[in-house]
Amino acid sequence: MLGANHSAVSEFILIGFSAFPRQLIPAFFVLFLLMYLFTLLGNLVIMLTIWSEHSLHTPMYFFLCALSISEIFYTFAIIPRMLVDLLSTHPTISFMACATQMFFSFTFGFTHSFLLTVMGYDRYVAICHPLRYNVLMSPQGCTCLVACSWAGGSVMGMVVTTAIFSLNFCGPNEVHHFFCHVPPLVKLACGANVSFVAKGVGLVCITALLTCFFLILLSYAFIVATILKIPSAEGRHKAFSTCASHLIVVVVHYGFASVIYLKPKGPQSLGGDTLMGTTYTVLTPFLSPIIFSLRNKELKNALKKTFLSKLSPEKL
Repeated sequence: MLGANHSAVSEFILIGFSAFPRQLIPAFFVLFLLMYLFTLLGNLVIMLTIWSEHSLHTPMYFFLCALSISEIFYTFAIIPRMLVDLLSTHPTISFMACATQMFFSFTFGFTHSFLLTVMGYDRYVAICHPLRYNVLMSPQGCTCLVACSWAGGSVMGMVVTTAIFSLNFCGPNEVHHFFCHVPPLVKLACGANVSFVAKGVGLVCITALLTCFFLILLSYAFIVATILKIPSAEGRHKAFSTCASHLIVVVVHYGFASVIYLKPKGPQSLGGDTLMGTTYTVLTPFLSPIIFSLRNKELKNALKKTFLSKLSPEKL
């Protein structure tokens, strides 16, 4: 299905970090390793806190837990391999391993976008239709929304991966990136339909991202309109504070995604493309648990109660 039998290329060479002096590679390795470990730890702590704290057994934190899971899988699909390649003098990846990495990176990347959209809908229902919240956001409904997000991400991953790896790769095999991403792989493909497939994949990805972003903006348009009708300043602040962490993560997520998918075409340096790629694959997942932990008061209090009480109970 991936067209492996029609390709003369059996492996790819990932040269994303070859543009940087070798003296910088150990520093990159340590930095990205620490950021990755923090990302894993932060998301695991959030999941454990939500699981152990009964007051957080609500739809909003159920979606946050699902978001943390998708983020763990997304980073696992890319960063460990990147760390190994940083220490390798000849970083190669087999044809099938490259296809597998692309599938999982797109699956969990789009699952992340769909879950952020679902979380926006959850905040819309909570603020604009509070009396119907328990009905609209029932446990069965929340489970269905998460399942649809994961299913949608899987479909996107399969569509993109199948389209790209149905192309022929019969020439150079040096990928100008640190993982198997669409644009640098398309440049290595040969055949008459390469341009058509590339435009089709780009259109599908951009349409999905912009649709999610539009739905989130629509949710917040109704949310802002409802919050402005609240008579007290304290009430407006309390209502908006429940959305602050989600809104910041949305801005970061789609801000870096737009840099990747909507950047103007033109000559780009290999080092510039590599650093740009790390903002979305390393930095965004790193920032997400920090934002939710610091900007969400309920979660922050639960974290203190769950973990700090074990370390210094006299302070609580």
